[in-house]
Amino acid sequence: MINKERIRKEFLELIQIRCSTHDEREIGDLLTKRLQELGGTVKEDQAGEKLGGNCGNLVADFPATAGMEKVPTVMLTAHMDCVEPCAGIHPIIENGIIRSDGTTILGSDDKAGVTAILEALRQLREQGLPHGPLQVVFTISEENGVHGSQNLDSSLLHADMGFTLDTHGHPGVMSYKAPGKNQIHIHIAGKAAHAGVEPEKGINAIVAAGTLLADAPQGRIDVETTCNVGRIAGGSATNVVADSCDVYYESRSRDKKKLEEITQRIVDHFKRGEKTTGCHITAEVSPDYGPYEIPQDAPAIEVASRAAKKLGFPLELEESGGGSDANHFNTYGVPTVVLGVGMTNCHTKEEYIEEKDLYDSAEWALAIVLEAAKETK
Repeated sequence: MINKERIRKEFLELIQIRCSTHDEREIGDLLTKRLQELGGTVKEDQAGEKLGGNCGNLVADFPATAGMEKVPTVMLTAHMDCVEPCAGIHPIIENGIIRSDGTTILGSDDKAGVTAILEALRQLREQGLPHGPLQVVFTISEENGVHGSQNLDSSLLHADMGFTLDTHGHPGVMSYKAPGKNQIHIHIAGKAAHAGVEPEKGINAIVAAGTLLADAPQGRIDVETTCNVGRIAGGSATNVVADSCDVYYESRSRDKKKLEEITQRIVDHFKRGEKTTGCHITAEVSPDYGPYEIPQDAPAIEVASRAAKKLGFPLELEESGGGSDANHFNTYGVPTVVLGVGMTNCHTKEEYIEEKDLYDSAEWALAIVLEAAKETK
């Protein structure tokens, strides 16, 4: 039913547009035009201004076909930005696999999702297929902590169920549960001194950080909880006893209580270190997003499952270890699951996608819309 040649051509076009986080204007303008050509009413929110970027989130509304106004409203989402390096992508197609030339990422995260959604919309329009009201959301700033959807104007949303096309695995994979995440910034203040003349008068904040990190919570805590020291920075010169050091942590859990517990455990660990290191230590916690879990008998899961089975896709429900825009959409009251689109080795120069997954993702998105049209509110 879908147009494979068109999908391949559009995917290759989109991945060659540089779309760094906070610099999504070019692709945002292109997608706005295409959504409008397909009959959508597009609104751009102010999230880009809030985040210091040049483009906001795009929310497009598509009316139901005649007589289908009362069926559930479906929301399809994907994000516009990519991790670096995403400029000058040169795709190579070989044996049904699309990859970059090895100097950049490929960008299937998440142009695979964007392409699938656009093709589903085209098929609905070209074939005159009956469907209920639709919303399409293309977000910004997903790759730096899903900040685009975090700052989305949620008053624009009115969908009954949502599908975020943005995870690994072949079409048929569906994430119904994902962790929340906190950022934790630990600042350690020591005392400066000349490192060659009177080092004993100083208190080295970097050494204090290393001492405390040696037995700090790290890695997998349990099956649904993790934490990670991602970056440290400190000192000013080798001849100065470092009077400051910053430690940047993240904590994650699919259980809200466990997320709060591991976060507090990290904060308490470093605060206790004030007595043993002689440093002044502060901890700032910044929530990125909360955890969510969609009941396995929820309409969104049932609709996507029926669609996958009709297409012959092996169905796999999974609990994710990562966050996505779906975390925020669920917070906004739109039950949203994340769909696999075939992206592999994301965020690396070894990223690739099978052509078949591009086509299957578009088929799945279309089938979901058609299956939802059989539901009643």
